[in-house]
This record gives sequence, C-alpha cells and structure tokens, in this order.
Amino acid sequence: MILMSTFLLIGCDNANEETAIEHAVKHVDASYICPMHSQIVRDEAGECPICGMNLVKKEIQPPPPPPEKPQDSTHTTSYPTVIIASEIIQKMGVKTIKVKRANMNRHIKTVGYVAYNEEKLVHVHARTSGWVEKLYVRREDDVVKRGQSLLELYSPEVLEAQQNFLVALRSKNKGTRFNREEYREAIQKHLRLLGVSKSTIKKIELKNNAINNFPIYSPQAGTVIHLNIREGMYVTPSLELFSIVDLKTVWVMVEVYEHQLDWVKKGLKADITVPALPGRVWKGKVDYVYPELEPKTRTLKVRLRFKNPKGTLKLNMFAKVLIHGRVKKRVLKIPRQALIMTGERESVIMAMGNGRFMPIDVKTGMRSQGEVEILSGLKKDDTIVLSGQFLIDSEANLQASFLRFQKAPAQHQH
Repeated sequence: MILMSTFLLIGCDNANEETAIEHAVKHVDASYICPMHSQIVRDEAGECPICGMNLVKKEIQPPPPPPEKPQDSTHTTSYPTVIIASEIIQKMGVKTIKVKRANMNRHIKTVGYVAYNEEKLVHVHARTSGWVEKLYVRREDDVVKRGQSLLELYSPEVLEAQQNFLVALRSKNKGTRFNREEYREAIQKHLRLLGVSKSTIKKIELKNNAINNFPIYSPQAGTVIHLNIREGMYVTPSLELFSIVDLKTVWVMVEVYEHQLDWVKKGLKADITVPALPGRVWKGKVDYVYPELEPKTRTLKVRLRFKNPKGTLKLNMFAKVLIHGRVKKRVLKIPRQALIMTGERESVIMAMGNGRFMPIDVKTGMRSQGEVEILSGLKKDDTIVLSGQFLIDSEANLQASFLRFQKAPAQHQH
C-alpha cells in the first residue's frame, strides 16, 4: 500500500533536463509513515508507537503530464493535488460530506449570575429627623408586605404639625368657612410631606388627639436587602433606613464575546438553568444590551429578565444561559470538524474523485452549534473531507514545498 503524490505542472525551459524532483526521486531513501499520525516517520517498516497501525511506505512520483483542462474552474488554489490509493483511504478512515445550504441558528451559550431588578428597588427614608422608638423589621432578607409597618418614629416636628392640625379642627367659629378649610388642608399637606400617612392623619382626626410615635410603612412588597438602623437611633432624612426589592422578577447579568455583538438584540428569547436546581428551565428575554465593551476582556454586558413569582431564583445564583438569536436563512455551511485552521489560513480538503484531493482556502463567517458558515471558496454540493483531512493537508504542503524548490532553478535559468 503506497501513498502517492502528484504535482501541478510548472513549466521548465528544458523538458529533457533532469529536474530537482526527478533527481530527488532517484536518490531519496524510502520512508515509512503512519496513515493516522503524519508526524511518525521511520526509515524502515514497523508499527506506529501511538496507534499500532503498520507504517506505510511513501514514494514521491515524478509529475505527470499537465491536464488538458482545469480540474474545476470555480475553485482557485495554490496547492497541488494529492493522489491516494483507495486502500490507503480506507486505512486512514477518510470520510467525506457534501456542502449544503441550510438555516443556521444563532445560539449564544454563556454564563451569568442572578441579580435583583433595579426597577423594583425602593429606598426608605424618614422625611423628618427623629428617634426610632420601635423597630418591627430587624433583619436583612426579611420579607415584607406592602403597607406593613416598618418602624415607629418620634419627631418633634411632626408632633408640632399635629398640634397645629388639631387647632385647625377645633377652630370652628373663627374666620370664614373657606379660610378654615384652606388652613386645614394646608396642615394636612404639611403632615403628608413629613411622611405621615393618610390613615394616620385620619386616626388623629377621629381621636382628636396627637400621636407621639407615628409609623413608617413599606411602600411595596419585597425583600429587605439593606437595613441601616437600630432601635433608639436618631435618624435624619439623608439616612437610608431600608432598601426593599421585589424579587418576583429578576435580572441575569451575562457577557458575550465581541464577535457575537450582531447576534444579540433586545427582545430575543433566552433560557437559563442553575446547577443548584437541576432539571428546571426558566424562560425570559434580553432586556438590555449595554453600549460599551469591557476593555480588558473585550466582552459586552447583556441584561436578561426572568419571572420569579415564587422567589426560587436567589440573588447571586450562578446560571447557565442560552440566548436564542435570529435564524440566518439559506447559508452555505460545513461541519466545524472539516475546517483546517493554521492561524494564517482557513481551508478544507476537497475530494475530486478517483482518490484525488486538493486543499481549498475558504473565508468563514458565523459559527454556531458545531457548524461554520462559508462565505467564499466553496459552492453547494462540493464534496469535502470530514475526517483524515489533516494528513492530506500535510502532504499537500510537503508537495508545495517541493514544487517551489523545482520552480526556483527554472526561474534562475531563465
């Protein structure tokens, strides 16, 4: 079983003169290589130390006469054709596949963490200075209801405003009715601005008596994520007493790579799974795409929104994320494993038939789920090598090196 190679013909000044290749064929020593591992080369027959296959004798053949017509006018390549005997193809396990057009789904797989929805976050402040007489919520992570009493505050300013309100209520016979109502409404508005609720004002009016400690209620249902006071403390309007967030909806913060910027848009569907709760999938949407890349990681931050009615998703939970991008229709695509990447070029091995193979440089586009979009270099129904292509590519590069060696003396003689 012999691995044979043929070269694309390059013209010489004297056809009868012995070329460098012909000279090399006469004097080169036989070498034996592994069909699966091209780096294994020996001077004598034996077995591959990696896979145990029998080493195959390799011979370089002189170039055949040039073909009368180009092999394929639609493909251009600077690499020679490699011819491999059918039995060697079977030994190498060469598999081929046809290039096809089909839809490609732009899925982005990434990871992120659960964060609270900042749109559902409220900060509770006192509207006036005073002392915390009673504290009803004493721990962070406590769950509170809308309208629940958080604390009772003693404030001299509020107490004075209550006294003025009671005076206005008792002044039935002083001034006109319009002036009395106007004064009363002004005092009520003052109490509201000091943080006294409507229900508390109504209670003062019914009892016809001032309340020393007035309550401060929770403006929404949620979880206390920040508590900054203790019973007996003196507080001012600038001090944040509580931070309360509603966790019925949460954000998941993720980062995507720079080449995926065109894939992600607001409103796209997204799924998450969390290792802490296996077997469950949460469905949400892309809520916001941040306008600036992270300079160190060259990634873009994306915010996702998910419903969390039972509070199952906890803050800072690790999440695996799948963003469903828009479908790109009728693209030319190949399996990712068929693509050869060297850092300088991207190529595939085209199967020409009758044991003939030729490297073709390609330009690639989108990559998703093990598939690669081909922008140029191939056309529909071309046959390419799916496995064993790296050994064929190595052989073609070796042939190209001999070809350049042959061409150099010819140019010098000219």
